[in-house]
Amino acid sequence: MVSMALAERAWCVVIPHHPRGARIARQRLTAELRAAVNPTLLADAVAVLAELVGNAVRHASPLPGGVVRVAWRLRPADSGAEIERDTVEVRVTDGGATEQPRIRAIATDAIDGRGLSIVAALSDRWGVDRDGLGQSVWAELSGAFDHERRESP
Repeated sequence: MVSMALAERAWCVVIPHHPRGARIARQRLTAELRAAVNPTLLADAVAVLAELVGNAVRHASPLPGGVVRVAWRLRPADSGAEIERDTVEVRVTDGGATEQPRIRAIATDAIDGRGLSIVAALSDRWGVDRDGLGQSVWAELSGAFDHERRESP
């Protein structure tokens, strides 16, 4: 078995503050990470990113220029760790909202309002950072190391 040490990598994409922005973000994340992480981790990261972008579009104002900034970072598994896990952090930055993003208690028959519950269920942890320009909602996800994917060119 051959293993390669991969360096941390990060991406940042500016998307429109519009529902189509979520599709653009999903496509870019998938294209960049498809060969780098296992399919389950990728699917979870894509779902979380889509929820965060959707929330930014529905509940927050845009950044200057009518955009939202989407970023993700891949920290490859530590080959010396007891359990080797890749970690993906996704971050969506918008112009801020009037209310702090939080998980809401909703009725069973409600048609929306589950976004951050989905984020919390799929991620190891998530949170909100605020600065003078707006807010970033982020989530960190990890998944088991996939030796076969890592070894292929």
